[in-house]
Amino acid sequence: MERPTPNMLAPDPATRQPLLRLTGVHTHIGQYHILHGVDLQVARGELAVLLGRNGAGKTTTLRTIMGLWRASSGSIHFDGRDITRLATSDIARAGIAYVPENMAVFSDLTVRENLVLAARDGPLDAARVDWICGFFPALRMFWHRPAGNLSGGQKQMVAIARAIVEPRKLLLVDEPTKGLAPAIVHSLMAAFRELKAQGATILLVEQNVHVVRALGDTASVMDGGRVVHAGPMAVLAGDAALQQRLLGLSLDTQP
Repeated sequence: MERPTPNMLAPDPATRQPLLRLTGVHTHIGQYHILHGVDLQVARGELAVLLGRNGAGKTTTLRTIMGLWRASSGSIHFDGRDITRLATSDIARAGIAYVPENMAVFSDLTVRENLVLAARDGPLDAARVDWICGFFPALRMFWHRPAGNLSGGQKQMVAIARAIVEPRKLLLVDEPTKGLAPAIVHSLMAAFRELKAQGATILLVEQNVHVVRALGDTASVMDGGRVVHAGPMAVLAGDAALQQRLLGLSLDTQP
């Protein structure tokens, strides 16, 4: 039996135009110049993967899109609108959700209260909660427990659930599988696939090569604070020499 699906329509391929576009984005954090002219596009309805060695600027890129760190120059356009100088709260209202690497759940609140707080447009949608719990059944088990008492994997489930408790146009997700058990990784992958099938656009920073190969439509590789490669995931996945040059690893590595 199919799970209930959220109120999102699958995209027509003819409408797959950039939903997100970064042009020449520089970001400074204090005295440090982190992003050096990032150019990045994410098409509407795709799952784009942002790759690169540690320190390449991937997390800074996500945080700059979200307005948590301010671009010092360049522009960020989302859904046809310049969001470069918007406050983080306004960027969220425009339809972008962010799941940081540190999970960022409210530890003193229950799982339910975390989701209620994330449901900005009103009460929790029971059908959507059921849909989310189809991927993460443990959420029901811990529904009334403080999120701070959960394991790392369970907190990650709460963080993902918070981001998708209402339909979003774009999800920014930073290394969601880091340190998680294989069964939870499998559930996360299934959730991302169904979100994409229902029309979500996802920009994913991820180091798990199995997840990258299985989910990615496109791959952008960062090095030294800029994007040095962008194209279909199939192109990168099919070129071992390119993988070694850009990433220092093979995407054929087994999980």
